[in-house]
Amino acid sequence: MKSVLLFTCATWYALSVRAQASLYGQCGGIGWTGPTTCASGSVCTVSNAYYSQCLPGAASASNPTTSSAPTTAPGGGSPVSSSTASAPSSAPSASCSDLPANPGPLQLVGVNIPGFDFGCSTDGTCTVSGAWPPLTQYYGADGAGQMTHFVNDDGYNVFRLPVGWQYLTNDVLGGDLDEANAAEYDELVQACLATGASCIIDIHNYARWNGEIIGQGGPTNDQFAAIWSSLAAKYASEDKIIFGVMNEPHDIPDIDTWGQSVQAAVTAIRQAGATTQLILLPGNDYTSAEEFISNGSAAALMNVTNPDGSFTDLIFDVHKYLDSDNSGTNAECVTNNIDDAWEPLTQWLRCNGRQAFNTETGGGNTASCNTYMCQQVAYQKQNSDVLLGYVGWAAGNFMNTYVLSETPTESGSTWTDAALVSACMAPNAS
Repeated sequence: MKSVLLFTCATWYALSVRAQASLYGQCGGIGWTGPTTCASGSVCTVSNAYYSQCLPGAASASNPTTSSAPTTAPGGGSPVSSSTASAPSSAPSASCSDLPANPGPLQLVGVNIPGFDFGCSTDGTCTVSGAWPPLTQYYGADGAGQMTHFVNDDGYNVFRLPVGWQYLTNDVLGGDLDEANAAEYDELVQACLATGASCIIDIHNYARWNGEIIGQGGPTNDQFAAIWSSLAAKYASEDKIIFGVMNEPHDIPDIDTWGQSVQAAVTAIRQAGATTQLILLPGNDYTSAEEFISNGSAAALMNVTNPDGSFTDLIFDVHKYLDSDNSGTNAECVTNNIDDAWEPLTQWLRCNGRQAFNTETGGGNTASCNTYMCQQVAYQKQNSDVLLGYVGWAAGNFMNTYVLSETPTESGSTWTDAALVSACMAPNAS
């Protein structure tokens, strides 16, 4: 059976003309200079503003928009439309596990800039006074300088900016954005935007508020939607903003009910006017890439849509560390995660016409992590049709002695990167 499949795929590619993208190949997106038409039997389908892919189907004169590629960044393109989004495949073809011939570069690569999430624990308890803005005007690290260095010297183009929910509302559940606290957080957001990079607004509460799970005994879906409505309205005109619905949900009793909570947030974001920015959808088990399918997150989040029923610009949020217990607390790495996590996930994504974004990964500045992280990054590059990229953990207010530190050292006007950043994480490293 395997030999038949390989022969079939080889024949398919041989028959594809030079000017056409192959089945599951890239056919459009921001910066794409390759073919924009697809081989017979497939149609160029918009996944998001950064990526269009040849998926099984036939082009129709009544629906020509499915073969056009986006030319603007999220927020700057045309409104989300079900006519430009492909439906999940109900019967994946055998060839959907094949690597694309020309996957193109990873679209988003960067690092987390923590500080506003300090004081938060994994039970969703966040002490407002524990937040420490990673900005020199608040006696924190030079987060603005770090981001400028990462963009100019390392080639990064995205930063994740974690923040506690309690900090945003000054500890009032269901409250509006606190004017003073939101202004301080916005200073970090604006410093990020000033670099030209994309900026992920990440509520870092583990699907909880003070120990109680959203939509399942804790904050109501309406309260969750309200904070996202406020944030989306504030940044609706910023095309470089990405909305990270929630950091690392875990121990969620009912994953389908959690999917409804995520849906409430997505609907609120879109209805607040942020109609085309990327939204990251998080699953259970600390958004584990390895458990995303088996724990039911994939099935539950497949049902989350934009208000018009499409899933354009809705990206699955996954995390994966490389240490022995997948916790991201150990300096040594023991796996590249390919066989157990990335291979099954990329196949599922490709078969279902969806994409994921690894917004937390990292390791110690050790030889073992250099080896395994380089392998993981190489694999993600080979599968960039379905993996948008990765964001390392972490710089910002973390000291250089932190076990997973990616904080660069500043000496005068010179920045020196952590070993793992220099070896594998920075795009310019390769």
